[in-house]
Amino acid sequence: MIKYLPYDEIDFDKWDQCIENSLNGIIYPYSFYLDQVSPGWDALIMGDYEAVMPLPHRSKAGISYIFQPFFVQQLGVFSPQPISQKMVNDFLNNIPGKFRFINYNLNTYNKIEPSDSFRVRERPTYELDLISTYDSIRNNYSENTRRNLKKAKKSRIFITRSSSPDEVIHTFRAHRGKKIKNINDPEYLMLKHLIYSGVHRGNAMVYNAYTEQNSFCAGVVFFHSHKKSILIFSGVTPEARKNGAMTAIIDQYIQDYSEKNITLDFEGSEDKNLARFYRGFGSKECLYLQLTINNFPLILKSLADGYFWFREKTNRSS
Repeated sequence: MIKYLPYDEIDFDKWDQCIENSLNGIIYPYSFYLDQVSPGWDALIMGDYEAVMPLPHRSKAGISYIFQPFFVQQLGVFSPQPISQKMVNDFLNNIPGKFRFINYNLNTYNKIEPSDSFRVRERPTYELDLISTYDSIRNNYSENTRRNLKKAKKSRIFITRSSSPDEVIHTFRAHRGKKIKNINDPEYLMLKHLIYSGVHRGNAMVYNAYTEQNSFCAGVVFFHSHKKSILIFSGVTPEARKNGAMTAIIDQYIQDYSEKNITLDFEGSEDKNLARFYRGFGSKECLYLQLTINNFPLILKSLADGYFWFREKTNRSS
């Protein structure tokens, strides 16, 4: 039996234990992570937390909807047991009708049977297994990746590890962030708290790149869980786009964790340049499903689709 629970009725110890033991567990659905990115999230629970599905939600103009939060690529159904298509469909069919619109990403292990009640679209992410030796992984680097590493070496870029995300966030805001209108002070503050929470728990680390003059030029935040390390956030200066600093950071991370049973998830992008950059390390494309359910009356369906399409498009730009 699947039941809907509002936030204040969730047993968070049982919830986190389910995520911890899930065959498809990742960092995003842990309660500490959801508390930062979507305070007051609700959930669907099967039995005694045998399988769970988080429901991040908001209200606008009195209308409740389920959305994909910033800095969360995948959610969906999680369970210590194998997850069938029927189970995923059963969860979707138990989402309360009060949520008039649903724009939500399932995880790579969630497959669903076709239905007239929702739309799905395949979205890419890029993953690189690090279990091989560093030399073996590096042999699969693209020529462009190798050139960027030579630039970084020539520029004497050096990499450090840090527990503070401040320089990374500041750099992102000062450059790329200026073009993204829907990430503002509250979202950046949330991100900062999220990363510090992850560092405190031992789930997050920050890699920074500096020039020979000790000037910050790039940084990457990685979150780790369930033998998967996810590139959650990065910030680069214009100089870093010329000296190969981002390539040097990821190469250093690969050196540090090669020959370990870890998968590096680049949190793939539909941006062709970013996709090419990620593939340059030898990563492979993996697909997950983006789910859209529109429960508005027919006369309002197209307006709702337009609004949430715009919001989802601007979220992807981050």
